[in-house]
Amino acid sequence: MSLRRIDLNLFRVFEAVLKHGSIVGASRALSVTPSAVSHAIARLRDALGDPLFVSTEQGMRPTPRAMQLAPHVQGGLERLDSALRSRKFAPDTAVRTFRIAMSDYSTNIVLPHLMQRLQQCAPGIDLRIFPFERTQTIRQIDDGRLDVVVGWFTDLPPRMRRRLIWRDVESLVVRAGHPLTRQTVTRESLLEYPHVVVELTGTGDSYDDGFVEERGVVRRVWLERVLLDTRGDDEKEVGRAAISVPHFSAVIPIVTSTDFIATLPAAAAAQAAAQGIVVYLPLPYEPTIGHLDAIWHERSDDDEALQWLIREAAESAAAMRKALNAPALE
Repeated sequence: MSLRRIDLNLFRVFEAVLKHGSIVGASRALSVTPSAVSHAIARLRDALGDPLFVSTEQGMRPTPRAMQLAPHVQGGLERLDSALRSRKFAPDTAVRTFRIAMSDYSTNIVLPHLMQRLQQCAPGIDLRIFPFERTQTIRQIDDGRLDVVVGWFTDLPPRMRRRLIWRDVESLVVRAGHPLTRQTVTRESLLEYPHVVVELTGTGDSYDDGFVEERGVVRRVWLERVLLDTRGDDEKEVGRAAISVPHFSAVIPIVTSTDFIATLPAAAAAQAAAQGIVVYLPLPYEPTIGHLDAIWHERSDDDEALQWLIREAAESAAAMRKALNAPALE
């Protein structure tokens, strides 16, 4: 199918239906009638020989062909729009909203200093922060519903780009006065107590290696080394995850009111440790070095505004490291 035979306005309608997940939502965004949207999608279906969208209880779901087209359509429309505007990005006068997915740990690391910087040098820039939606995060980058994701990833497909934002080291924390603060910490002693686990997908599922794969992307969802190292080994005492939570911020209140043990990035417990309400335990193994990366789609490589924001996020994390007096891990 040649592009010359397709009305380019149909791709704008395609993008709107993809973004809003409904004919009505797309019609409102485009300021046209639902009938006009339906007619445009029907024309595009005929031209491409694919249904493109299927009506479900959750709305209009894209077909595999639509998902394949989505990043190219959105990237092409963005580049065309940018070329037509042909104005160089200037933070002090720019007006734009960015959509970012982050965990609560990431928001605490990045946002305090980032919002301070934006208020001073880019007052027209707004942020919309979203949680990780289980296995939907990468799909939302692909279809343009998210501009960037900040998280802990290992494998990424070629279409994804990354920039390091933050490094941290895992730590074991317990309440002040916990019995383990008065004895030598060993793997065996750690397994004598229940653990609180952060499970970032919010599914309650178990992952044997602490990672989950979604659409070719592998990301960390568990940091709990002690329990992971004994999982599936019948000859070792098996630890107990008494509770799993989807947010790092829920851990410290649980730890301070129980004898539970938690594994956290050191920075996530830094304030509570400084206040003396939790204590870092020595680790009886080599700690995992974790890292937060900003992830974006390759179609945004030339997006000056987004690249500027990612640089600002990295510098904001560096400012937070100084504020926490945290070591710079290499």
